[in-house]
Amino acid sequence: MDTISITKLQARRFLLKYHGLSDEFEFRGKEGVLAYVRRVGCIQYDPLNVVGTNPELVLRSKVEDFDLGMLSELLYTDRKLVDYWDKCMSIFPTEDWPYFSRMREHYGAWCRSNEAVSGRVRAEIESRGALCSGDLEDNEKVDWAWGPTRLSRAALEGMYHAGRLSVHHKAHTRKYYDLTERLIPEKLLAEQDPFETEGQYYAWFVMRRIGSVGLLWNRPSDAWLGIRGMKSLERSEAFARLAEEGRILAVKVEGLQHPLYMRSSDREIMDRVLSDDRPNDRASVLAPLDNLMWDRQLIRELFDFEYRWEVYKPAAERKYGYYVLPVVYGDRIVARFDPVKHRKNAPLTIRNWWWEEGVDAGDGRMSESIDRCLERFASQLGTYYQARDNGASSSAGQP
Repeated sequence: MDTISITKLQARRFLLKYHGLSDEFEFRGKEGVLAYVRRVGCIQYDPLNVVGTNPELVLRSKVEDFDLGMLSELLYTDRKLVDYWDKCMSIFPTEDWPYFSRMREHYGAWCRSNEAVSGRVRAEIESRGALCSGDLEDNEKVDWAWGPTRLSRAALEGMYHAGRLSVHHKAHTRKYYDLTERLIPEKLLAEQDPFETEGQYYAWFVMRRIGSVGLLWNRPSDAWLGIRGMKSLERSEAFARLAEEGRILAVKVEGLQHPLYMRSSDREIMDRVLSDDRPNDRASVLAPLDNLMWDRQLIRELFDFEYRWEVYKPAAERKYGYYVLPVVYGDRIVARFDPVKHRKNAPLTIRNWWWEEGVDAGDGRMSESIDRCLERFASQLGTYYQARDNGASSSAGQP
C-alpha cells in the first residue's frame, strides 16, 4: 500500500481544505450543501438550538450563502437528503438508502413484535397523511429508549427506525412521519442489500467514516459509533481489505505514533495542499458535532486542542460552558466561545471568549478575519454582531 509522509501542519491543512474551511468558499447554494454532504457521507443531527442546530452550524461554516431553507428543501421538498441513523441520528444523501438495509432489519425487531399497533398506525397514516405522535390516541405508557413514553410515539419511532416510516417534515423539533414508499424513490426501495457478507458491509462503513472525517486511524474513536457489531477485529479486517483493494492510502504524520488513512479518491485534495504554501486567512466557527471534531483524540494530536461538548455535564462541572464553539483561523483552532441563547431580534451575544495558549490575541489580521466571521455567523442567524474595541481579539473572557 502506498504511504504518504506529511507534517502535522500539512495534516491540519488537508483537513481544513477537505472540509471546505480554507481559502475561498468551495461550496455554494443548495448544490454546495448536497456536494458537501456527499463528500462526508453524513452530518450529525442534534435538536439542541442555542445559535442554530448542529447541522445548521456545520453547513454555515462550509457553504458560503447557506440559509436554513436550503437544508429544509433538500430534505422535505427535493428529497435529495434524508433523516436516518448513521453515526447517531444523521442527515445523508437519499441515494445511500439501500446501504442501510441491514440497519433497518436490525431495528425492525420492535415492529415485528408489535405488528398490531404498527398496523393501526400505518392505517392512520395511509388515510390521514403525515402525522406526529400528538395526532394519535394511543396513550398507553410503554418502556422506550429514553424512558417511559406514549405507545403512539414508540410506534412511530419504531416504524421509523425499521424504515417503514420516514420524516415527512419537521415543525421545529417535532417530526411528522409518512409512509416511506411515499417519500423514497421506488427504484431505491427496490434495491437489495448490496453486501453479500458482513465483511463487505464493515469495509463499506469504514470507508464511509474515513470519508466523514477526512483522515482517520484504526483506533477506538467516536467516529465508529453506529456501526453495529463491528469490534476492533472486524475494523482491522476492513482496513486490510480496503488497503489491499487500493481504496485507502496510509498517511504517516510526523510526530504521530499511529498511521492515519485517507480515501484514495481524495489524493487530489492532498496533492493540492502539499503544493500550496499560501497562508489561509479565513476564520470559521465549528459546530460542536462537526465531522472534523468526531475523533477528539485525533484533534488533540493534530491541533493541540482539547474539546469536550459539555451540554450534558452539570453546570458546576463544566470547564467552559454549556454550548461552547471552537473557532478556526488559518491552520489552527485559535479560540472557543460560549454564546448566549439567541432570542428573536436580539444581537449575537457572547458570554465568554477564551484564546488558546500561544495565540497572539493582538494579531490584527486575525482579529479582522474573526470579526468578519462573527458578522457572517450573526447574519446567517438572522441578527447582527456588534464588535467592541477590536472585537474578538479583546482580553480573554470578552467577545
